[in-house]
Amino acid sequence: MELQDIIQVQQRIAGLIKKTELRESSYFSNLIQGKVFLKLENLQITNSFKIRGAINKLNQVSKKQKDIITASSGNHGQAIARASKELGLSAKIIVPEGTPEKKKCLIRKYGAELIIYGKTVDEAENYGRMIAGRDGKLYISPYNDPDIIAGQGTIGLELMEQCATMQSVLVPIGGGGLISGVAIAIKQNSPDIKVIGIQAQNDAAMYHSQKAGKILSPAQYPNSSTIADGLAGGIEEKSITFLFVQKYVDQILLVKEESVKKAINLLWKKENLMVEGAGAVGIAAILENKNDFLKQKIAVILSGGNMDINFK
Repeated sequence: MELQDIIQVQQRIAGLIKKTELRESSYFSNLIQGKVFLKLENLQITNSFKIRGAINKLNQVSKKQKDIITASSGNHGQAIARASKELGLSAKIIVPEGTPEKKKCLIRKYGAELIIYGKTVDEAENYGRMIAGRDGKLYISPYNDPDIIAGQGTIGLELMEQCATMQSVLVPIGGGGLISGVAIAIKQNSPDIKVIGIQAQNDAAMYHSQKAGKILSPAQYPNSSTIADGLAGGIEEKSITFLFVQKYVDQILLVKEESVKKAINLLWKKENLMVEGAGAVGIAAILENKNDFLKQKIAVILSGGNMDINFK
């Protein structure tokens, strides 16, 4: 995938998504004696960046396929549900047990069929692929898809327009769709900008896989439940995101659960922003590693804002 591919997608989906604000945070800037800018994808349509990839993908397939199936920890499912409704498609969304109630309600709101299956995102994804194959429907991966990745990459283009002098961008990583698109857009524009991925240490498939030099199954690395549920789960075998991360991402940092919770609370108290665990990991990384970011100009992608209020 090349920068030009993402530029074409940006032109294609302009008007169907928001160009989200890049807001400087005085609180977090003071913390590192530098500049911290927040990319407010938590205020995107569906309160998540996922609509970018979803609307791009479904615009490509809507004339060929009317029935689609996907699996999700919630935000991708909501984005697919909304885009499907707008395009007149029929969507089945599989989510695992334990998916936040807010995310399930928002999927139902758009008229998609919600199926709850499995204890993990991986089980939900395997089931989704199985029933898609059985019923002859199109299965859409939340991350392992060039159209999805290119859609997410439009965030990188916006960041280059809004703050071309940034030194680093902190990007949440789950399966790698977001960081792959953002990294391609930024690195092919300005190779000196560091692209740093952030994962919660409780469930860090991409971190452990990159360290091993191959995609690991969930049984091959330590994992447990995390408040960053949107980043949980393994990586699909032969996923193209693994190679993009390997090529374009400078570093992956792990953050503690308590740091993510603190980041959520600080974003609410200091910035009046509702940000879910997966979206707050970049701020958690600053809290844990502030000396490493001293006097830098940093962009932090707040990737989503869909969470149950009574988190613990």
